[in-house]
Amino acid sequence: MRAGTRRVGHAGGVAGPPEPRELTIPVLVTRGCTLRCPLCGARGVVKSWFTMRDRCPRCAFPLDRVEGHWIGSLGINMIVSFAVLFVAVVVAFVVTYPSVPIVGLMASVVAVALIVPIAFFPFSRTLWSAIDLAMRPVEPDDDVDPAWLPPARHHER
Repeated sequence: MRAGTRRVGHAGGVAGPPEPRELTIPVLVTRGCTLRCPLCGARGVVKSWFTMRDRCPRCAFPLDRVEGHWIGSLGINMIVSFAVLFVAVVVAFVVTYPSVPIVGLMASVVAVALIVPIAFFPFSRTLWSAIDLAMRPVEPDDDVDPAWLPPARHHER
């Protein structure tokens, strides 16, 4: 490629990668936790707090790859929400023991139970897309811009 030219991705006008990174678990989890596309790392896959794009605007990776895809993100959201709720209850008991204020404890538990799932919602979706990509690599049916495909691992003996 000549100096001063840009490789154009699937979305048109967006600079292509110099070379796609290998999709290791830490790379995928980091991209998922930072609301980025799991394949190319681009921002902009989340339209609003409760809405994701169908495809990444840079590499065209489908964020909803199969029917029922988001059941996994629901599971991740529930696990994180219950873990935070458990920690909140334990901390509240430890801090206030022996005179636990039941009304205050119940109010804080309800607040945590309502706020955490909503606050974690988009992160659970992008994290699940990253986990799904780790379990099921890109397939020809995904119709992804080939410039963004990660380097293939060759196992030779």
